[in-house]
Amino acid sequence: MRRSKAQPTYALGVDIGGTFTDLVLLEQRTGALMAGKVLTNYTDLAVGVLRGVADLLARHGVAGAAVTKIVHGTTLATNALIERRGARTALIVTRGFRDLLEMARESRYDIFDIDLEIPQPLVPRRLVFEVTERLDASGAVVEKLALGEIAGIADAVNAEGVRSVAICLLHSFRNPGHELAVAKELNRIAPDITISLSSDVMPDLREYERASTTVANAYVQPVMRSYLDRLAGGLATAGIPGELMLIGSDAGTINRAAALRYPVRLVESGPAGGALAASFLGARAGVTDLIAFDMGGTTAKVCVIDGGEPERSDQFEVARVHRFARGSGLPLKVPVIEMIEIGAGGGSIAGMDELGLLRVGPESAAAAPGPACYGLGGERPTVSDADLYLGYLDADFFLGGAMKLDRRRASDAIQRHVAEPLGLSLTRAAWGIHAVVNDNMARAAKVHCLERGKDPRDYVLFAYGGAGPVHAGRVAAALGIRRVMFPQRAGVISALGFLAAPTAFERMRADICLLDAVDPDRSNRILDQLVAESGELVRAAGVPPKQCRVRREAALRFAGQSYAMPVTLPAGRVTRASLKRLHDHFIRAYRARYHRLNPDVPVELVSWRACVTGPRPTLTIAPPGQTMLAARKGTRPVYFPEAGRFVKCPVYDRFALKPGGKLRGPAVIEEPESTVVIGPGTSASIDRDGNLMAVLPAMRGVVGLQVAA
Repeated sequence: MRRSKAQPTYALGVDIGGTFTDLVLLEQRTGALMAGKVLTNYTDLAVGVLRGVADLLARHGVAGAAVTKIVHGTTLATNALIERRGARTALIVTRGFRDLLEMARESRYDIFDIDLEIPQPLVPRRLVFEVTERLDASGAVVEKLALGEIAGIADAVNAEGVRSVAICLLHSFRNPGHELAVAKELNRIAPDITISLSSDVMPDLREYERASTTVANAYVQPVMRSYLDRLAGGLATAGIPGELMLIGSDAGTINRAAALRYPVRLVESGPAGGALAASFLGARAGVTDLIAFDMGGTTAKVCVIDGGEPERSDQFEVARVHRFARGSGLPLKVPVIEMIEIGAGGGSIAGMDELGLLRVGPESAAAAPGPACYGLGGERPTVSDADLYLGYLDADFFLGGAMKLDRRRASDAIQRHVAEPLGLSLTRAAWGIHAVVNDNMARAAKVHCLERGKDPRDYVLFAYGGAGPVHAGRVAAALGIRRVMFPQRAGVISALGFLAAPTAFERMRADICLLDAVDPDRSNRILDQLVAESGELVRAAGVPPKQCRVRREAALRFAGQSYAMPVTLPAGRVTRASLKRLHDHFIRAYRARYHRLNPDVPVELVSWRACVTGPRPTLTIAPPGQTMLAARKGTRPVYFPEAGRFVKCPVYDRFALKPGGKLRGPAVIEEPESTVVIGPGTSASIDRDGNLMAVLPAMRGVVGLQVAA
């Protein structure tokens, strides 16, 4: 009797970006990869995702029942915080701390701006309620909780139409008892209100940051619940049985229940997927030290990857008053992939600044009205318009031909808003836009690396995003980087990275004392509890206990410093000997990063952290096929400043490039979601996975704004 052939199953990755929503469908046995890219639907993100999924499945003849895995990264939480479209939220604080959010850190992110605009709290002062209680720094009760006051607070909250409440009491990270009691009483009186506790969301020191993070969690919780309920319902209606998993800001996946409990962990989730993809594909290519460079329609992002692992942080900002001014946003203390965001994307608008100089970004045309060449109402020139005019993009092959671009509209916009005001030729203006945005990105990336003690010349640039492969060669040259890796499907690579993400969750707890005074028994109890809490969430997502891995860290600093550095704990139980090794690890890490030490200052423990991780998914990547001859699509005029003119440039089909094949620039390599531009003098080869590995010439001819008139 013949055995029936096993039906193929698929994994689906969905990444909502500022301009486009990216989708990838991976056949899990063969590694065949299908992709889709649709304009982001800001009116209803869930509807946009479901339409994109339906279109992708229909185009490739895949039944919904064959999709057994779904991993989703969403900008919903980020957008709700930026646009202030979250739920009406209240905050309960210790008596005397009502102005906690208003006072913030009392620091100025720009000391020379006399009209400095500060970020407004998510909760207005009238919705901040005080309760009588007090704990000291050790967690001991100084003043008993007046639980009877909660009834009055509940009445006021209901009268104001509040849907969500954040509770942040003084020193609750040491003793959560009062917060738990307040939550229990509030839930008894007003059971329909969503509650977030700082001792659960972010049990760390720094009162303002703890409150800001907890408020953000409460603010987006009802919105996230509504979105995920509609999305899960739509996927079920489409006959897709796979459990919906969400990618977190730390590049680990969590299930829907965990996402609803900690929606603040989903902020900045999309960029984490790109870092994962860079790490995964780089390792397959034997490259473990990379600078991941993601340029999309709205922003560019840079992440340093050392030894195959992206750099991580425990804090970042969201909803900045000035998007790229550090300190102008709301601080969130959650695990996150460390990266810098730059106001440079395909939709970045070009024009004159107040000094009469060419400026590109950070303002973006986004998906609506979009660049002028989209023909959707945008009239101001953007980077995409310049790239189209210069020949880097094909007007008839954008998104594989699904979306036609209008070169005349692009030229008119550049002529009207840049060339004429600056007295430049159309070509000079277009190249100026392209070169300025490259310079903006390269400068920001260089600062990001140098601040961390990294020399960008020691890394390979990993280029992705819809616009990244167009600009990566020039950005690499400006950074002194000679090797650039262009992955296949670069325009949707973050969504592919989601599928390489393991299920993971991290918990932390503050425990401040000198490292020499740490009690090993107490430390082991804290770490055991953190591992148990993290493991519970990971196992709830379907990971068997035997497949869970644990990473334990201690946040350390020199006594008197404000910020701590995470250091991995030695394996095994905490002992006096392991604490000595931990001290030595910290000294080495501190010296490597800051190139100096404070030898006479003792080391201080700030907090313990434990991350439980499931197995990393095994992805099969189907190799590309065909030959170099079949890959050549033709030629078109493309501008290169080395020649000072448009040159006849060969154009290749990315998916027809054969592993082992070689190219010599200038060349343009196209795929539906992105385009690679190889400059003159650059050589490139195709590896087994179809990655284009480019080597730039030792001396780049022209990097800056020089161009023939």
